[in-house]
Amino acid sequence: MATLVNPKHNRIGLEPADYKGGRTTLCAGCGHNAISERIIDACYESGIDPQRVIKLSGIGCSSKSPAYFLNRAFGFNAVHGRMPSIATGALAANAGMLGIGVSGDGDTVSIGIGQFIHSMRRNLPMVYIIEDNGVYGLTKGQFSATADLGSTLKTGVSNDLPPLDTCALAILAGATFVARSFSGDKRQLLAILKAALAHRGTAMLDVISPCVTFNDHEGSTKSYKYVKEHEEALQEVDFIPAAGDIQVEYEPGTAVEVTLHDGSRLLLRKLGHDFDPASKTAALDVLTRAHANGEVLTGVFYVDAAKPDFNSLLNLVDEPLATLPEDRVRPPQSVLAGIMQELS
Repeated sequence: MATLVNPKHNRIGLEPADYKGGRTTLCAGCGHNAISERIIDACYESGIDPQRVIKLSGIGCSSKSPAYFLNRAFGFNAVHGRMPSIATGALAANAGMLGIGVSGDGDTVSIGIGQFIHSMRRNLPMVYIIEDNGVYGLTKGQFSATADLGSTLKTGVSNDLPPLDTCALAILAGATFVARSFSGDKRQLLAILKAALAHRGTAMLDVISPCVTFNDHEGSTKSYKYVKEHEEALQEVDFIPAAGDIQVEYEPGTAVEVTLHDGSRLLLRKLGHDFDPASKTAALDVLTRAHANGEVLTGVFYVDAAKPDFNSLLNLVDEPLATLPEDRVRPPQSVLAGIMQELS
C-alpha cells in the first residue's frame, strides 16, 4: 500500500491551498496578481486564520484582487472610494477580526482621498494596500493622481500635474506603519506584508504595480522597466515573528530593530541611508529627496508600534457587537432616571 505524504502545514495546521482564492481575470502579467500571491504567502507563513479576516475593496482593477486570495475570509466590495468607511464600521463592530483593504491609486487618491485621510488618522487595525499603477485601468488608462509629472500615456499625452504621494499623506495623517514596495520585488514585499499583518494599527502599503495594458511603455514612470532601473531600496527588510527563532545575525551598528505589539520584530538593515523609521521628519525628508531625484524609493518609512489603535481608543470588546446581550449595550432605566434628575 502506498504511503500518503502529508502536505505542508503552517503553525495553525492549514495548507497553502487554504489561503488561495479564485482564478484571476486580470490581464496576464498584471502586477496586482503578484501582490495577491504575496498576500497568500504572508498569511500562510504568519499563521493567519482566514476566517478571522475581513477583505475590503472599492472600485477599479484593484477591487477584484480580494477574490484571488483567502477564499475562506469574509469580503465586502464597497462603492468607489468608500472602502475606508465600510472598514471602519466592520472593524469597530468586530474588533477581533483582521482587516485587509485593497484599493487602487484612483480609488484612494482621487474620489476616495477624504475617506483615505480619515482612515489613516483613526489608526484602524487594518492593512491598507494601494495597488498603484498611475492610471485608471478600467476606463482606458487616463492618468491618476499618483502619475508623475512629465510621464506619458501610450498615446503620447504628457502629464502636467504633480503627483500625490500616498506614503507622505499617510504619515502626515497619522498612519502608524507606512511602506512602499514593488510588485516585482517578491522578497521585500513579502517581508513588509508579514510585518504589516503583525502591526496593531493602520499599516499602509503603497505597492507600485505596473499596468501591462495601459502603463508599461517607454515614457511611463510606473512601468516594469522604469521601476527596475530607478528603484532604490531604503533598507533591507527582515521580519522575525514572535513564535519563531529570534536569533538573527547582522553587522553591529548596521541595523535598526522595531518591536511590534505582539513581540514580533521588524529588522531594517541600512543600505547607505542614515535613517530613523521612528521619525516622521526623516521619512518625509527621504520621500521628498527621492521625488526630486526621480527615484522610486521603497522600504519601510515609518513605524510607531506604541500608539493605540482605533478600537483601543474606543474601549471596544473583542466580541462582535451584534452578539452582545441587551444588558451590555443598553443603559438600564436607572441611568436615564439619573440623567433626568440632574436636568430637573
